[in-house]
Amino acid sequence: MSAAEVLRDTHATLDVARIREDFPILRERVHGKPLVYLDNAATSQKPHAVIDALVDYYTHYNANIHRAVHLLSTRATAACDTARDKVRRFINAASTDEVIFVRGATEGINLVAQTHGRRNIGPGDEVLISGLEHHSNIVPWQMLCDEKQARLRVVSIDDRGVVPLNEFEEALSERTRLVAISHVSNALGTVNPLADMIQMAHRWNVPVVVDGAQAIPHMRIDVRALDADFYAFSGHKLFGPTGIGVLYGKKALLEAMPPYQGGGDMIRSVTFEKTTYNDLPYKFEAGTPDIAGIIGLGAAIDYVNDVGMEAISAYEHELLEYATAAISQLKGVRIIGTAPNKASVISFVVDNAHPHDVGTVLDREGIAVRTGHHCAQPVMDRFEIAATTRASLAFYNTREEIDALIAGIRRVQEFFS
Repeated sequence: MSAAEVLRDTHATLDVARIREDFPILRERVHGKPLVYLDNAATSQKPHAVIDALVDYYTHYNANIHRAVHLLSTRATAACDTARDKVRRFINAASTDEVIFVRGATEGINLVAQTHGRRNIGPGDEVLISGLEHHSNIVPWQMLCDEKQARLRVVSIDDRGVVPLNEFEEALSERTRLVAISHVSNALGTVNPLADMIQMAHRWNVPVVVDGAQAIPHMRIDVRALDADFYAFSGHKLFGPTGIGVLYGKKALLEAMPPYQGGGDMIRSVTFEKTTYNDLPYKFEAGTPDIAGIIGLGAAIDYVNDVGMEAISAYEHELLEYATAAISQLKGVRIIGTAPNKASVISFVVDNAHPHDVGTVLDREGIAVRTGHHCAQPVMDRFEIAATTRASLAFYNTREEIDALIAGIRRVQEFFS
């Protein structure tokens, strides 16, 4: 089937108008205008199914898990166990032992840095990252390298916002102990050739940590097909609640890692002389987890599965192409990040207008975008700019909303001409 046929078939199966009815916030008005929400890379909106799952938990079976035999606790425990298995199937992990619940991708990356990293990286070793990374996939490795007297090595991006694969491969060496790479750039939308990068790293027996926060809502993720060693993502980017995320890790690596935090539920037995740690995945889940968040994440995964990830990807790709073509035709507007393989993120600058001013004018038109450095200051430095305006799309966005964005940008140009 050709790409055009796929997109035609997607229109037949993806009823965007019906989908929008599932997201109550999309009916809001901002400054008297219909909300046009184009800040999905920061956080996505939540469907009724997720909101209802949270209300149902707090209304009908709010209790702690793994700690009691009463009915509410057993129901809550069963709901969390079910959600963990939904995550396992969603990313094709081999076992629920490989699914660790964390607060988000940031905590997942820090967990790996403070456990696997501290145990396996020493003076003179190298951690390899790219010039595309979010601060969450830079700062933890800087901290680790400073502590261990190791080196943080960076593969630069080219003028399109692409990590040259040959330069990535050349940067790997016998000193490389870990690769930390984003699957999709939050600032530019670049999709890295992740499977190739992982294969290259594995030739040196180097494990790979993937920041999957921006990939998880846009494409099917198969951690076993990728052969990823660690893969971290956040629930709130996947139409789920804030404060919940997942770290996937290969079981052998997780078993070799020391606990990240100490407390309840991550232990098997405790005396003043010795503590025996719990089995996976609980070894890394100290204290009461975000029970509602876990249940909400499970509901979000159900929702996305019902819509269909392949249909989502195809529709968003078409929407991205439409938006890219429309913005490219605007004089005095420059898109930052023109990789041939992108997810649904468009960053741009407008002549004579600071991105913060662009965002303010667009907000008055009811259009929500992100402005700033997007927690990716090295990306901004690479393009010699302080900030961009970023429009990021989801499957509930429409061509009409892109048209509203274009009209809003023209209003910006009129204001600052």
